[in-house]
Amino acid sequence: MSDRDGLAHRFEADRAHLKAVAYRMLGSAAEADDAVQEAWIRVSRADTSDVDNLRGWLTTVVGRICLDMMRGRRSRRVDPIDDGLSHGEEAQQAGPEDEAVMADSVGLALLVVLDTLDPAERLAFVLHDMFAVPFEEIAPIVGRSPVAARQLASRARRRVRGAEPKPDLKRQRAVVDAFLAAARGGDFEGLLELLHPDVVSRADAAAAAMGADAEVRGADAVTKTFAGRARAAQPATVGGEPGLVWAQGGVARVAFAFKVARGKIVEIELIADPERIAALDVTF
Repeated sequence: MSDRDGLAHRFEADRAHLKAVAYRMLGSAAEADDAVQEAWIRVSRADTSDVDNLRGWLTTVVGRICLDMMRGRRSRRVDPIDDGLSHGEEAQQAGPEDEAVMADSVGLALLVVLDTLDPAERLAFVLHDMFAVPFEEIAPIVGRSPVAARQLASRARRRVRGAEPKPDLKRQRAVVDAFLAAARGGDFEGLLELLHPDVVSRADAAAAAMGADAEVRGADAVTKTFAGRARAAQPATVGGEPGLVWAQGGVARVAFAFKVARGKIVEIELIADPERIAALDVTF
């Protein structure tokens, strides 16, 4: 198999994922197809020999293309959400791959909210919050620093949440506090009960430099990472939501940000960069 054939095979393996990214960015299955096809044209001409994480790289390529398409759309005042079709109608005109993407879509209501965002805000929100792309990789796409890219996503998140039911902060606090207790006590089973099976734990560069794993995926692996640890952590508010903090001399050194959905922890982020901590307004 030639290098080009191998690249084509890997691209096809990720096509559904890439279309899901493009659909959330553009709100149109037809435009998502166009974006993915354009990505293949660009990728097929590029040297990928030094790319370690091809799927992540392809995701950012599609992100760049979608950003250009959204900016062009705004200049033409085009509103393509679902191309005027309902999900059912669009799925009937699509193939099996399209049906799978539509079945996993975010829904028309959220797409309408996303379409009110600035293109850069939408890209930062979609790539980070929906596809876990690090802000360090998002920043070059939008031409901003990682801190500024995080702020873009934060603004978008606030607007999206404004259209959704308010989170139950008391319940989230109870989950985070239970996590802290189980981690301190080395309660392996207790931690497993609190974690979503596909939970991911990430550490920013500063936290990784302090010894934290850059990324850990899956409930078992995350449980092993935290069981018997976090003894010095304490409850805190991180970015307006329940979290944890490790502090020295009254100064937050590491913030633990949690995403909780339906009573399960789906993401933990360890943040040690002082600028990021300051931007999150950590209180404890």
